[in-house]
Amino acid sequence: MEDRMTLTLGAARPQPSRKKRLEALFGRDWKVGYLFVLPLVLIMALLIFWPFVSAIFISTTSLNFLTGETANVGLRNYQRLWTNSDFLQSMQNTIQFTFWSLLLKFVIGMTVALILNSRLPFRSLLSGIMLLPWIVPEIVTALAWKSIYDPMFGGLNPILQGAGVIDRPLGWLSDPSMAMGSIISVNVWKGIPFFVLLLLAGLKAIDREQLEAAQVDGANAVQRFRNVTLPGLRYVIVVTLLLSFISTFNQFGLPFLMTGGGPSGATKLYSILAYEKALGSLQYGPGIAIAFSVAPLMAILIWLLARFMRHDDKRDGASERGPGLSDRLLAGGTWLVNVIIDLAFLPIQLVFAGIEWVVRRVRVATGRSPVQPIFKQSARSNAGPLARLLVLVPLLAFVLFPFYWIVTTSLKTTSQISERRSIFWPEPFTGDQYVSLVRDTPFLTWLMNSVFVAALSTLVSVALASLAAYALSRLRFRGAGLLTTLLLITYLLPGTLLFIPLYQTLTSMGVINTHAALIITYPTFLLPFATWVLMGYFRSIPIELEEAARIDGASRLYIFWRITLPLAAPAILSVTLFAFTNAWNEFLFAFVFITSESLRTLPIGLQSLVVGDILPWGKLMAASLLTAIPVAVLYVYAQRFLAEGLTVGAVKG
Repeated sequence: MEDRMTLTLGAARPQPSRKKRLEALFGRDWKVGYLFVLPLVLIMALLIFWPFVSAIFISTTSLNFLTGETANVGLRNYQRLWTNSDFLQSMQNTIQFTFWSLLLKFVIGMTVALILNSRLPFRSLLSGIMLLPWIVPEIVTALAWKSIYDPMFGGLNPILQGAGVIDRPLGWLSDPSMAMGSIISVNVWKGIPFFVLLLLAGLKAIDREQLEAAQVDGANAVQRFRNVTLPGLRYVIVVTLLLSFISTFNQFGLPFLMTGGGPSGATKLYSILAYEKALGSLQYGPGIAIAFSVAPLMAILIWLLARFMRHDDKRDGASERGPGLSDRLLAGGTWLVNVIIDLAFLPIQLVFAGIEWVVRRVRVATGRSPVQPIFKQSARSNAGPLARLLVLVPLLAFVLFPFYWIVTTSLKTTSQISERRSIFWPEPFTGDQYVSLVRDTPFLTWLMNSVFVAALSTLVSVALASLAAYALSRLRFRGAGLLTTLLLITYLLPGTLLFIPLYQTLTSMGVINTHAALIITYPTFLLPFATWVLMGYFRSIPIELEEAARIDGASRLYIFWRITLPLAAPAILSVTLFAFTNAWNEFLFAFVFITSESLRTLPIGLQSLVVGDILPWGKLMAASLLTAIPVAVLYVYAQRFLAEGLTVGAVKG
């Protein structure tokens, strides 16, 4: 009887419906989630991972120029690299370029961030000035500094000769012993804002009560920095250095535009050598092998950076397993940074110690208390901002001089430039360079091409990023965590590893040398960044608003469109601005994928104005100024939203 009753109850128990089974397998929101992330997955699969995988196979081939056939050579292309003098020299150049650029950017960026984080008059204005190099297109940076370095018509030699530093004009970019230092300086100028922005955000997050307590305990400025500020910045410093290392190590645009890898290969980085081998000599296999030779190093750095950037999330959900690998690596990175800072600040610490010893001796000799301050509080308060401004002045001059040079040179006549009359001031002022630029060159065509490509690629990227970011931050479906990790890896993947396989992919698609080639490929670097930042911002929006709408019967799409997107307006505006700026300034893909003059964007168009050794400086500076103005106007207009959107997105992402 009991068995019969058990069978009856078992038969009566309701079986889970097909909908419940699918939700248990794929997640509660799998239908909407997969629909929202589908465009992102397709772009990542077709334009990033598939070209990347196919490039690995192509790197094992070699073209026989006699027969025109491609043969499989296995790993021979990679083996030959380590006996190739050009490759070894390019790697040495790349390491030297990266090391000194990172060191100088970190030291200057930290100095500026510390000053801007203190009490300072006109702090907002000074902060805006220090961030100016960030918004300048790469082509404008290269042309401006190339003009400044010019031994005949540039402004650097007259300044140094007038100061008695040099006695004759120097060939800053034509001398093999000086070219590397010259392009490092330009890379530092361009990269300072990145370090200032991230380090300043980290400094503002440090508890000021700890600094005040250390000051009450008698710690001087260096001791407070070493024992309070630096430990609070360890995460920001490690992430900033890793991000900057990846971008600097894979730099292509600035060295290529300024020297082309010369003179005599003195500035030929590995990325330039890969371009010359693959697209200059049509040896795709060896060229890709050169680009992929750094893939293991990039993989390690990207993995470390991915661990660090998700460190806070993992720590918040950590169990009692103890510190993981990322925690130990972070501790190791902090130890290394501490050692570097100690060495850098050792002379300053010795000076402070010497001054303190002298002051104590004077106080004892005069019968005053050893701890009694020499100066009154008001005197120290007035002297502090003045001293900080004095330190900031030469850095401000370094940042502003290229802008001054662009404006004044564009307002000179061609004869005034060629005859070197009134080098630092136009006499007379003239707009002839702007008239000639519009009348004698296809500048307006290049301008319209840039507007079309940048606007359309930005619209596509931000729209798709909004959908994907909402799904990854709000919806529950299987594979969301893996996709988030792959998204971060894609965001950090250097363009120098992709442009050669993308060239072949676009050629096979029949869209090479069309605007479609740029509109298709620009989302490969715009979409991951926009998605990552928007994910962080969406997480900061209270989820209770969406839950209330769900109770009222609203669909996920309605909630996304009517509730989440309006609240995320600052972040949407921020990523739109950054995406447009990156598309507007992009050089590498446009240079490789576009050959027709009528299809060129502004960066490639400006580069084409340079014909051999003939450089129309007035016209180039006028074009540079007009190229930079649209982005500058956008930044001025959106500055208020930019800080809010990126700060929240970066912290939560």
